[in-house]
Amino acid sequence: MNKYLLTSLLALVLLLSGCTVDRGNDSPTNNGLNPVQEEQKGNEESKDNENEQQETQNESETESITIEEYYPIEENVHYVYEGTGNEYASFDVYNDYTAEQKVQQRVDNGGTVLARIIEIKDGKLIHTYSRGEAYYRENLLSSKSSEEEVLLMEPLKEGTSWKLKDSRVRTITNLSADVTTPSGKYQAIEVSTEGPDGKTLDYYVKGISLVQTLFQSNGTEVRSSLSKIEKNVPLVQSIRFFYPNIDDDRLYYKNIEISFHTNDITKMVLEKAYKENVPDLLNTVLTKNTKITSLYLNQDNNLYIDINKAFLTELSAGGGLEMMILQSIVSTFGHYYGVEKVYLTVDNELYESGHISLNKGEFLTVTPMEETVEIK
Repeated sequence: MNKYLLTSLLALVLLLSGCTVDRGNDSPTNNGLNPVQEEQKGNEESKDNENEQQETQNESETESITIEEYYPIEENVHYVYEGTGNEYASFDVYNDYTAEQKVQQRVDNGGTVLARIIEIKDGKLIHTYSRGEAYYRENLLSSKSSEEEVLLMEPLKEGTSWKLKDSRVRTITNLSADVTTPSGKYQAIEVSTEGPDGKTLDYYVKGISLVQTLFQSNGTEVRSSLSKIEKNVPLVQSIRFFYPNIDDDRLYYKNIEISFHTNDITKMVLEKAYKENVPDLLNTVLTKNTKITSLYLNQDNNLYIDINKAFLTELSAGGGLEMMILQSIVSTFGHYYGVEKVYLTVDNELYESGHISLNKGEFLTVTPMEETVEIK
């Protein structure tokens, strides 16, 4: 019996020893991990590397996003925004002029027209200049203001923040915000502007530009949302053109719809229209070879017009008709620019004909509408 027990114990020891030897591949490694644990650790390290690579890729992609992608500058485009919360929250935007990375926009909210300059420069979208009551078209792209405002700034990633001159703080708060507008649903860059008077959220969409603005203050909201975009369309303005009638010594005017495409030169478009739309039985104002060489609204809020000498050489009129022709020119452009005083020169010299001479500093006044007659 003892011999049997001794034999059994010896067999058990050998069995256990053999199992230990056979388990050699499962024995701890130098770092204390068995192969299963090693595999798990390898998978975790692989996932960490993948996550790091993905984060690096995402950061690289974010840094490669440019403002140009989110604020394309296009010609002959018309943006329509629908608004709630304020009577002026709805507005239309036309691009009147463009040059390199600048655009001059016409913003019409039904109550007034604002001309504003937007520029992309040094990784920033900047509102550089604005002029109110700009019902006329005039190229202001070279104008500057001390009140420039950064609307958007690279890098286009969450957390990019900057302080405005009025102490408000503007921050990119979301790169894929869901926005619903009358024109559709978008994923947009959300830009939050906070100050003592409230909070504004602006949403920019790649390939489109601004699709929505939301202003919040003391429980009230004013929202402007993109309704539609019309491309390859001109700005159409109804403009009064004045013509003399020597028979009754009065000025007559006709409302003519004029189309302006982006970067059209206003003086050339109006000159052409003036020559082509002379009503029957009324006198021609601009002769065939007359050219408007200069037309601009000065800082003194007076209008300056310069025409070439062909106007004088081709003019065939007595003193009375000549003065009515000058009044027609002054009234047409004066009403368009919304001014009362107009300075008229010929090839940058004082106006002087056989009948009329204008002294230095002398201006002509626009004829009041009540003294004119509309041509139906």
